[in-house]
Amino acid sequence: MGRFIALMILVIPGIIAGYGIKLMRDSIFQILLTPYPSLIIQFFVGIVLFLAGLSFIGGFIFYRDKKNGKISSRFAIKKGNETD
Repeated sequence: MGRFIALMILVIPGIIAGYGIKLMRDSIFQILLTPYPSLIIQFFVGIVLFLAGLSFIGGFIFYRDKKNGKISSRFAIKKGNETD
């Protein structure tokens, strides 16, 4: 059950990012969808959705790799220099 929840945590932002790509593509080809009043707004909503989904997936992967010690030394937290 835990693996299924983890999969859904990654699939849902992936779907959101894919919908953002679709909105940007449709506005480039001048296909206006129903809830958006203009192509420019549709394009910017697509950019926001794409970047939100991509950043969530990237942050999830970065956090997982950081927890497992698989990141570069420049991103690692130094033990003697923690400031909270």
